[in-house]
Amino acid sequence: MITAGTNEARTPVWSGLWSENPALVQLLGLCPLLAITTTVVYGFALGIATTAVLVFTNVAISSMRRSLVPIVRIPLFVLIIASLVTSVDLLTNAFLHELHEVLGLFIPLIITNCAILAQAETVASRRPVWVAAGSGLATGFGFCFVLVALGGLREIAGQGTLFAGTSLLIGGEDLLRLEMPFDGMLAAVLPPGAFFGLAILLAIRNLIVREREPARLPASEVPASAEERSS
Repeated sequence: MITAGTNEARTPVWSGLWSENPALVQLLGLCPLLAITTTVVYGFALGIATTAVLVFTNVAISSMRRSLVPIVRIPLFVLIIASLVTSVDLLTNAFLHELHEVLGLFIPLIITNCAILAQAETVASRRPVWVAAGSGLATGFGFCFVLVALGGLREIAGQGTLFAGTSLLIGGEDLLRLEMPFDGMLAAVLPPGAFFGLAILLAIRNLIVREREPARLPASEVPASAEERSS
């Protein structure tokens, strides 16, 4: 029983982090991914907001999964997601107003992130609460990692800095700000730079997957087993 439960949780968690990463594999949520990732801080902030919505959406839907009416499940999912995104938007505006002004419309646009609705339909409505929460957390962290990585690439290449704007998150001055020995390229912070940066991340992931997977030989070239050779 313990092994079965562990495997049940491990599969959606691994899928969210790597094998079915919403940004690098499913290519979902690309609008905020490409638009807001001009710095690490902006990417991290939007990633954390998306993760919070994912986790609480999965928990809420999983808690009521046995009483869901199939014909109205999609409108109900959207209503829950919209309510949580509105709460995150209001909290960000109240406690991190300057950051909220920068992120602007992209916090409300979390509602349109298909990865959240996909999690609600394929995981939260069919799995226990703890599995759904873990899957939502993993998917959110996977999405957040891509936001931060892309933001870091574009910030270094486009502005010659790293961790600029941390004061928007923690207040005070940008104590973590790093200055690079070059000024940066304007193209990196423009929309084309987002596409090039995402292409680099996709290429790196595909290269890692290709290196880790064993080479697949055609059926005619697969070595025969000992029993087949003896017969």
